[in-house]
Amino acid sequence: MGGVHSAQMLISSARAATLKLVNQADAAVPHAPVLIRGADAFSLDSARPIADPALDLGSPFKGPFKAEALAWEDAAKTGLELARIAGILPAFMVDPSDAGEAQAVAASDIAAWSDTGNLAIATRARLPVDASDTAEIIAFRSPHDLREHAALVIGKQTGDTMPLVRLHSECLTGDVLGSLKCDCGPQLDASLHAMAEEARTNNGWGVLLYMRQEGRGIGLINKLRAYQLQDQGFATVEANERLGLPDEARDFPVAARMLDLLGVRSIRLMTNNPKKVAALTKAGVTVTERVPHQLPDNPHNARYLATKRDKSGHLLS
Repeated sequence: MGGVHSAQMLISSARAATLKLVNQADAAVPHAPVLIRGADAFSLDSARPIADPALDLGSPFKGPFKAEALAWEDAAKTGLELARIAGILPAFMVDPSDAGEAQAVAASDIAAWSDTGNLAIATRARLPVDASDTAEIIAFRSPHDLREHAALVIGKQTGDTMPLVRLHSECLTGDVLGSLKCDCGPQLDASLHAMAEEARTNNGWGVLLYMRQEGRGIGLINKLRAYQLQDQGFATVEANERLGLPDEARDFPVAARMLDLLGVRSIRLMTNNPKKVAALTKAGVTVTERVPHQLPDNPHNARYLATKRDKSGHLLS
C-alpha cells in the first residue's frame, strides 16, 4: 500500500480550521467537508499527519494546501459520518491510485443505519447488582447495527409510577477501569443507588439506559486520541475539534426507542445536561422533571467538568 497516492484529501472543516485552511465563516460549520489539494500528491506518509493531530508536534509544517470547490458534498458528508460511526479519523484520500476496488456510498446509507425502528428487545434476564439484587437487564439489538445496548430496571415497573431514568453512554476507561479523567464511573454507580433508594422509600422504580456509544459517539480509539491532545494542554472540546470530530455525537433517538420498547412514555431524567432533555423530548419522550446528578470533582477531572459546564452547557445543579 506504500505506493498509494492521491491528488486531493477530504477532511472536516474543524480540522481544516486547525490547518488554517478555512475562514471564520466556514469554521462555523465544524463538521462540513472540506476538499484540499497540495503542491504535491498525497502519499500515505504525508496524509497521516494531516489527518491525525497527535502527529502535529512531530510534523508542525504542512502544506501549502488549497481548499477547493466540492461538487459532491452529500457523498462527502456521508463519508465523514461513516468515519465517525466506524471510530476512525474523518479524513480520506480522494480517488487514490492503487487503492483497490471502490465502494459507493450514499446519504441513504446513514438513514438506513440510524433507523431506530429496527431496534428490538433481544433478551432479558434477572441480574442482581450491588445496588439491587432484584434488578433485571434487557438487551437490545438491531440487524443493521453491531452495537448491543442494554437497560437495567431497578424496582417493580408499574404503569402508574413514573421511573427515574439515567441515560449513560459507555465509558470503558471510567466505568470499568476507574479512570479519574472523567466522572462516568461514579455517576453510573450513584445513579443505580439512587434508583434503588427510590424503589425502597417511594415504591418507585428506575431505568438505566446503557448506550454503546463510547466517547460521546466518537469511539474508544478516537477518545484516546483526544486524551493525547488533552495531555498537550487542549480542553475536551478543543481536542475533538482538532481531531475533526464532534464534541457531541450520541444517538438519543435510540434511547427513546429503548424506552418505547419498555413501555415507558414519561420519565424523570437524572442529568445536568439540558441538551439531553431537549434531545429526548424531540424524540418523543416526555421529560416531566430533570433530576440533578452531579458528583464532586477531583484533580484529574476538574478541567473536564469545567469544560462541560462552560462549553457544553451543563448545569451545576
